[in-house]
Amino acid sequence: MNQQNDSHRARKRFGQNFLHDQQVIQRIVSSLRAKPGDRIVEIGPGLGALTQPLIDIVGKIDVVEIDRDLVARLQQHYSPEVMTIHSHDALKFDFHTLVTTGEKLRIIGNLPYNISTPLLFHLMEQLDVVQDIHCMLQKEVVERMAAKPGDSAYGRLSIMLQYHCDVVKLFNVGPGAFHPAPKVDSAVARLTPHTTKPTHVNDEKIFSKVVNQAFSQRRKTLRNCLKTLLSAEQIESCNIDPTARPETLSLSDFAKLSNITVDSPDISK
Repeated sequence: MNQQNDSHRARKRFGQNFLHDQQVIQRIVSSLRAKPGDRIVEIGPGLGALTQPLIDIVGKIDVVEIDRDLVARLQQHYSPEVMTIHSHDALKFDFHTLVTTGEKLRIIGNLPYNISTPLLFHLMEQLDVVQDIHCMLQKEVVERMAAKPGDSAYGRLSIMLQYHCDVVKLFNVGPGAFHPAPKVDSAVARLTPHTTKPTHVNDEKIFSKVVNQAFSQRRKTLRNCLKTLLSAEQIESCNIDPTARPETLSLSDFAKLSNITVDSPDISK
């Protein structure tokens, strides 16, 4: 589908910015390293920039698209033999419905920047049916996703995604690759679910709560951030300095803190 000659107007409420740069398109497709028979699911295919190259490689793909006008256009351009269209909000879509026993999905998409973080967390809940995720997001978000302890971008998103996946920033993409051009730079990331988690967590909900509370006031020390969950003595019992800032702690440090927090009677409320 030729995007430059297409009359569809991007809708701000859906966070639409349509990719048109052929070099970027080919670079994304190449990074996927797809092969015939791969079960590819594209989130937000839009005007089909990535769609046709993917079909050329794997034969048939699934797409999840919320915009009904775009769904109608996709139906006009692609037959059911090469594309199964799911007219749904990706934030609410159950990706388990696409697989049979033992099958894994390869998810790809130029994700809407206005819902990128909640969409990533939604995907983290369904990783048992995911082989990998290739996504384009705001550059700042990708840097947060891949950040390491001590980095200025390191925070809740870094820790929660890296607990579930190996996160790699692949390359940057400038605004001119899209129409309309966004006001920010973009980047492409690859997320590969861990076969074995990098650290042991007793209760993932409590782990999430500890991480979230620690970074709710990231300029404060752990003693102050976590005072409703843990005492300074409990933090020290994990060989962690209570006066340290949250952004200096590793993933395994947060796992230790969450595992001793399990014993608190009020934590699960």
